[in-house]
Amino acid sequence: MDYEALEAELDSRDAAAFVHVGDRFDDDLRYLTRFSGPDREYAFVYDGEDGEAVLCAPRLFEAQARREFSGTVVSAAEQDATTAGQRAAELVSGTVLVPRSIPHAAAVWLEEGGCDIESSAIVSRMRARKTEGEIDRIRAVQGSARVGMARAETVLASAGINGEALEWEGEALTTERLRREADAAMAREGVAPAGNTVIGAGESCADLHFTGDVPIEAGETVLLDLSPRGPAGYYGDLSRTFVVDPEGGWERRAYVAVERAREAALDALSEGAGTLATAVHEETAAEIAAYGFRPDGSPGFTHGTGHGVGMSLHEAPSLRTDTELAAGTVLTVEPGVYDPREGGVRIEDLVVVREEGIEIPVEYPRSLVPQVRSFGP
Repeated sequence: MDYEALEAELDSRDAAAFVHVGDRFDDDLRYLTRFSGPDREYAFVYDGEDGEAVLCAPRLFEAQARREFSGTVVSAAEQDATTAGQRAAELVSGTVLVPRSIPHAAAVWLEEGGCDIESSAIVSRMRARKTEGEIDRIRAVQGSARVGMARAETVLASAGINGEALEWEGEALTTERLRREADAAMAREGVAPAGNTVIGAGESCADLHFTGDVPIEAGETVLLDLSPRGPAGYYGDLSRTFVVDPEGGWERRAYVAVERAREAALDALSEGAGTLATAVHEETAAEIAAYGFRPDGSPGFTHGTGHGVGMSLHEAPSLRTDTELAAGTVLTVEPGVYDPREGGVRIEDLVVVREEGIEIPVEYPRSLVPQVRSFGP
């Protein structure tokens, strides 16, 4: 782990150390330590004077900490203090930078230990610009999402029609059955769906986070959004929309609008580093409006064009902010059109911003009508 940016922040703020306290669900802490610890608090300390990164490992997790953390691991037996905040306070003095999300109790222990604490957003800034190693991890997870999407698309392509309902392997095909097929395919690739597999059909496609179970019918949109998490903690994010036996009405017009909006977003990003995030969203929304859909609400385009992806599924930067995109930024590009009376269409890919241009780390075909597909070994 490279802490150069953290060290520069300490120098610029004339601070002695950086401290964060959290548990395995704290993505900032996972990023700083690469330690997938327990669901109880532990502490990370970076000493600016010595340039030393320290993990105050929770009891019974010392061996795992030494495997996963590249810095110095201090066991509970080596310290008199018991809580994570107390343990961190034993190791620092002077001005200490902390993230805004640090637990209140930990901040109190630092203050009672004589430290002056100041808030810093340095970790968020560090996470926004990915190293090549991080991009490789995201690429691997996105490859697993592609396998899951191929499985779900193949099931849709293989389904029969009974009246209006779809049937697959002798039973009604529902969003839950389709979700389980996609999740099982991703699990075989070694990633965790993490409860993030969203599949809607018909009207439920307009619910951006639908996880219920409804029958899938011919002629209606089926929106799949797969966001698995890999063993190193990084996410993928891939969405496609399909219609079995489309009629060529609203769903066709919406699909064409979203495809053109995707092209507009990629074109806006094509200059690479230095692109203004809001310009990407504005170009995307304008293309959706050109096809007669509302660009800023329902029914129409109800969300931003994209967001950062990394150790969190949603992280900085948002494409709705006045941010100049840096090389190494990993973003979603996900234009969509939604109408609660009709359904929803979204196409989503990951994009890496480079110094000149962009890279789509994992390609997946786009087709309104589902096809039999296969990726992986």
